[in-house]
Amino acid sequence: MIINDKLYGEFILDPVLEELILSEPVQRLKGIHQGGASFLVNEKWSETRFDHSVGVMLLIRKLGGSLEEQIAGLLHDVSHTAFSHVIDFVFDNKEEDYHEKIYSSVVKNSEIPTILATFNYNYEDLVLDDSKWTLLEQPAPELCADRVDYTLRDMYTYGIISLDEVQDFLKDILVIEGKMYLQNIEVAEWFVETYYKEVIDFFMDPLNVYAYDMLAKTLKRSLEKNILNVNDFLKRDGELLNKIKASNDKELLSLLRKLNSDVEVIEDRENYELHRKNKLRMIDPSILKDGDLISASRLSEKVRILGEVAYEKATRGMYVKIISN
Repeated sequence: MIINDKLYGEFILDPVLEELILSEPVQRLKGIHQGGASFLVNEKWSETRFDHSVGVMLLIRKLGGSLEEQIAGLLHDVSHTAFSHVIDFVFDNKEEDYHEKIYSSVVKNSEIPTILATFNYNYEDLVLDDSKWTLLEQPAPELCADRVDYTLRDMYTYGIISLDEVQDFLKDILVIEGKMYLQNIEVAEWFVETYYKEVIDFFMDPLNVYAYDMLAKTLKRSLEKNILNVNDFLKRDGELLNKIKASNDKELLSLLRKLNSDVEVIEDRENYELHRKNKLRMIDPSILKDGDLISASRLSEKVRILGEVAYEKATRGMYVKIISN
């Protein structure tokens, strides 16, 4: 299998990766939107968990990560439910980690262990402990393939950054003892600014907040009315929408109609109808300078201020007034 990724280029894949990509758990991710409810109010917000998962795998490979870590990267999101993080708002899960809580069960009860065993891998060794995969995951505020890919992929796809900027950033990455660092403070400043455009400006866009809130209400009521059950969330976005529509429930259909591309909302801290706080997501990558790893915020006033502004916005949350829906 040959994959040509819009960010990372062309790669010939190992047979085990090809088998996993063609498996149902990974193919299902083509029907799971990365932005949750966003695509229902803006069709351009259409990136999928499949795009991101393949991207993480390829970024790990580009940075010299092992085949085993590439497998872990490809599979790291297979337990994401329909509409991604919307389920966290359905269940009031403030850590936004519902998919992580069910990860082990989803993988175990899929075809993934059998595929991996065919290639002499034990699935428990590869995918149930990501602490060994230091390119794939790092605690915030450091860089990791997961955090880097969703930022670059979304912001490039939505026209915020250019491919040249992406390539310049990728060229600056250093891998030391299996972890990602940067070499130039100017590149770090660019990525920090780009990251906050993703997790603050995009995630907390008033239209995004509205879409999440309205879809979470719809899904919660669908569960209460036994039109959906928890297992349905391991299907694709479209399957859940079709099941709700097929119920012909007037209340649910009315809620769904309010999720459309003509919705108008604004930020209004005084006269708001919705208020939402997201999980706090901060970034402060380390820079290799004179043989030492130093946090970008210690080298750059710009990074420090960007972090303070992002923290204030994230902890305040977004106040949304609905103009029309």
